[in-house]
Amino acid sequence: MPTLSDQIVFSLVALAMVLTPGPNTIYFISLSGAALGFVFCMLCAAFGITAFVMTLPLAYDALRLAGAYYLLYLARQVLRPGGRAPFQLRNLQTDSPRRLFLLGHFTKLLNPNAALLYLSLLPQFIDPSRGSVLIQRC
Repeated sequence: MPTLSDQIVFSLVALAMVLTPGPNTIYFISLSGAALGFVFCMLCAAFGITAFVMTLPLAYDALRLAGAYYLLYLARQVLRPGGRAPFQLRNLQTDSPRRLFLLGHFTKLLNPNAALLYLSLLPQFIDPSRGSVLIQRC
């Protein structure tokens, strides 16, 4: 069982991650997609897949380049003729829940910082003597 101080630190870090604004603030409904991306990164860190990706330069570069491409795509939307700043008031077309979910999901999946965060944060809360990582709880 984690100590009370471990639970407090973990809760504070989780709260800070939830309250930190980012691209998902614009599409609040995409939070479920973003949460799935976080869960994916957490499971990758728990099973050591993230460590594999970080040690294999080609896999890390592919993830990094996909994230950079996505950011360039967003920048192009703003900079193209007739494009508008992301926070400029305007009438928006209604996006489907599926599109919003996927937008939030891919925003998190293509963010190598999220993978590095989980790789550095999660292991300190795992106790190998308590059995499988998936059944451990705070």
